[in-house]
Amino acid sequence: MSAEEPVVGVWRLVSYVDLDESGKPTEGPLGPSPTGLLIYQAGGHMSVSMMRGDHRTAPAGTTHFMGYAGTWRLDAGQVRHAVSVSAHAFQVGTELVRDWELEGDLLTLRGTAVLAGRTQPRVLTWQRVHPA
Repeated sequence: MSAEEPVVGVWRLVSYVDLDESGKPTEGPLGPSPTGLLIYQAGGHMSVSMMRGDHRTAPAGTTHFMGYAGTWRLDAGQVRHAVSVSAHAFQVGTELVRDWELEGDLLTLRGTAVLAGRTQPRVLTWQRVHPA
C-alpha cells in the first residue's frame, strides 16, 4: 500500500469552520451548513468544490462558492495541493498546504487563509463517499 492510498477517493464535506484566537470553532466563510466534494485521484490529480448550503437565502456579498483543482501529494503529515485552476485567481500557481488526519472515514484538513493581512486558521472535515 502506498502512502497516498488512504486519502484517494471521493469525500463529502461535513464541516468547514474558522478558529478564533482561543482555538474555538466559529462559522466559516461558507456559512453554517456548507456542502462540497473533494476528489483525490490515484494518479495525483485533485479537485475540490464547495458552496454554501443556504446559497438561495444567504445575505448579499457573502461567499457562495469556493473551488480549485490541480495536483496533490502527501509530505510528512501534510497534503500539498498545487493549484492549476481556481475560483480565486490569486491561488493559481500556488501550493496550498494542509495538515491532515484520517480517523476511519473522516478526513480532517487544517490550514490557514490570509485575510486582511492576518492569518485565519481553518478546519475542514470530510467523510469518505463509498461507491453505490
